[in-house]
Amino acid sequence: MSRGKISKEERIMAVEKYKAGKGSYESIAKEYSICKRTLVDLVAIYDSQGIEALYDRRRNQKYATELKQEAVQEYLTEKYSQQEICKRFKIRQRSQLRSWIKMYNGHKELRESHGSGTEIYMTKGRKTTQQERAEIVAFCMEHAKDYLLTMQTYYVSYQQIYSWVRKYEASGINGLADGRGRTKPESEMTETEKLKAENRILQSQLKDQEMVIAFLKKLKELEEGGR
Repeated sequence: MSRGKISKEERIMAVEKYKAGKGSYESIAKEYSICKRTLVDLVAIYDSQGIEALYDRRRNQKYATELKQEAVQEYLTEKYSQQEICKRFKIRQRSQLRSWIKMYNGHKELRESHGSGTEIYMTKGRKTTQQERAEIVAFCMEHAKDYLLTMQTYYVSYQQIYSWVRKYEASGINGLADGRGRTKPESEMTETEKLKAENRILQSQLKDQEMVIAFLKKLKELEEGGR
């Protein structure tokens, strides 16, 4: 029967014993009267953050909005397990990642937080036309893929915006058509409207490229001036 909590010294000894190959997860967990899953999580924390992270598991950890969103999206690709995601993004506990996934699936948008507390706000998805989706994608890309600003501007969910941007990047404007087996087509965009929307998005991408080129040019001038 597991004890639940163990001291920081015991946490370190248990992890070091496992890392030294002196036992399996099962045998070491039994020796220290903890569950196997706890030991697996401790080893993952050690591997991703070092021994210092084992001293005080209760310390507050700040997680940025971008990290949360990226971690959830990586998990949803089904390429990585929860344990692998936690290691990649230095997330202390799998329970934290699971809570973010649950909020995401419920259309609760993730905001920056400290420790176990997580601020959220709700933005429900809504029905849109192809023209609206094109406008939303254009706005999002014009603002460096600022999903939060786009959500607040158009009152759609993060999940919707993310999906539309991905579809546009894969298939262009035609990828934004609603093809969910309708018997009566929605009012889709005309070819002229598609070209205008495509041009707006391409202009935003070109603007980003020009900014990068200008930055690199300025950096080169500064480097040459310092010689």
